[in-house]
Amino acid sequence: MFGVFVTFDLGAAYDAERLSHLAQAAVPKFTGMPGLVSKTFTLDDAARRAVNFYVWETEQAARGFFTEATLAWVTGVYGARPTLQFVAIAARVENRA
Repeated sequence: MFGVFVTFDLGAAYDAERLSHLAQAAVPKFTGMPGLVSKTFTLDDAARRAVNFYVWETEQAARGFFTEATLAWVTGVYGARPTLQFVAIAARVENRA
């Protein structure tokens, strides 16, 4: 598996309530997406940023999703271009069925 941290540094534009609504509204878009194992939306109030973490079946699926068109779209949604950090997942624990 392969992971991607997608970080939006929002500074003064940070609005936790708005970001929570965006996350809830986006869930259906990602539910059942081919190659995507999971996506977690996080909010960091202290740093005034949103960090989304994706787990993909393969590196190819991960890198294939983050096209320039996708980055332009999420930049419009969040109001800031994200930074991407691609990581190999060495192990994963899932405690819920």
